[in-house]
Amino acid sequence: MKIVVAALAVLALAGCAATPAPAPTGTYDITVTRPLPADGSFDYQLGGGYAPAEGTTIVARDRTDEPAEGHYTICYVNGFQSQGEDADLWAENDDLILHDAAGEPVIDVNWPDEYLFDTSTAEKREGLAAIIGEWIDGCAADGFQAVEFDNLDSFSRSDGALTEDDNVALATLLVSRAQQAGLEAGQKNSAEFGARGPEIGFSFAVAEECHRWDECALYTDVYGDAVLDIEYTDDLRGTAEEVCADPQLPSRTIIRDRDLTQPDNAAYFFEVC
Repeated sequence: MKIVVAALAVLALAGCAATPAPAPTGTYDITVTRPLPADGSFDYQLGGGYAPAEGTTIVARDRTDEPAEGHYTICYVNGFQSQGEDADLWAENDDLILHDAAGEPVIDVNWPDEYLFDTSTAEKREGLAAIIGEWIDGCAADGFQAVEFDNLDSFSRSDGALTEDDNVALATLLVSRAQQAGLEAGQKNSAEFGARGPEIGFSFAVAEECHRWDECALYTDVYGDAVLDIEYTDDLRGTAEEVCADPQLPSRTIIRDRDLTQPDNAAYFFEVC
């Protein structure tokens, strides 16, 4: 699939000493190895895998989980921040974690056990890509068909230490690794990326609450029907019926409980729009 994109202005954040990577422009050939199925619904199962409902063709699961047998399964990878279960790994690679002026690791205030990766230099990005690349290869070896990379917008939580271009440069490395492994690569959130997503090589998007934040068109204008949207029960803008009636919703939208629990949990909620 060939996607033609216009040149974009380079965004620079004040106070950042790192030299940003140049914004790519022009015509790009994107390798589509295993495109999303054209029909059926999807389920978002990051809280643990379970048998998908009838009519489901696409399932997203954590990279530590197994693919859903008989379904197109997307492997979730936190590509720009650490996770609590990987604390030992990042303690051994502390130089790849962003630190503030006092030398303390910079955290995501909404996820206090997640440190921001330092994407500010080519050397650090290569180091991060080597580690994350092993996870990507693991997704392919386990039988996943695609991978989604979370926290592309971590630069916005870095107090100016990182730029969008820094994260775009790392994302480009990760997408290339995914494609080499035979996996589709998906953009997770970060509607502000606009046409830069396809420039990087993303062929689909996973959006959380695009209806809640009036962002759905920002995804569908770029990816068309290749957008998977999850709205959460604890923060719906209206009733589930009203949300699902919105004509701006991506054609594949589901409503789920925030913790993405399994069906045997009293908090479990799953509805297809």
